[in-house]
Amino acid sequence: MRLSAVLAPRDREFFDLFEEAGGNIVRATDLLEQMLRDFPDRSGLARDILICEQEGDRITHDIIRRLNETFVTPIDREDIYALASALDDVVDFAEEVADYLGLYKIEAPMEQGQRMAEVLHQAGRQIAEAVPRLRGFQDISHYTVEINRLENDGDRIVREAMAALFDNGIDPMVVIRWKDIYERLESAIDATEHVANILEGIVIKNS
Repeated sequence: MRLSAVLAPRDREFFDLFEEAGGNIVRATDLLEQMLRDFPDRSGLARDILICEQEGDRITHDIIRRLNETFVTPIDREDIYALASALDDVVDFAEEVADYLGLYKIEAPMEQGQRMAEVLHQAGRQIAEAVPRLRGFQDISHYTVEINRLENDGDRIVREAMAALFDNGIDPMVVIRWKDIYERLESAIDATEHVANILEGIVIKNS
């Protein structure tokens, strides 16, 4: 039997799990966008986002377990670990945003927060579309360029958001709470760019 035939099922398992993680990112970021768009009416979505976070942990655990059990991997071990961690980070930050909205007893959404959640969801969709192309180490520059553009949009919105917080004579406690939420949203968007950079590196290394 050819070595590739023995290894192929294991190879598929890694790629299947990466695609699961990509789908989980889309779901979590979609729920967060919905939650912020219709907050506080949709505050119950925080429970669903927490389920996504737990699912992300399960996927990461599965990837690392397979990594420990597999002698020959389809891509470098450090790349598998880095990608698994980076994909998980996006969902972790999204869940933190949802959690903070509840912990801080936020009564109404800020428009910039809604726009950042929209950018995050769009970037999440780009990740989910790029990840399947790893199987053949196909060009993903279309997706990575778009994620980079979205990350720049997110940076611009967060700067506007911070300026608006300090410009409008808002209650200092509200300022502190929203500053935390904006920072978590920014971290989530930054995490999508980190995923894009890792994906691009893997494709370049293996093509």
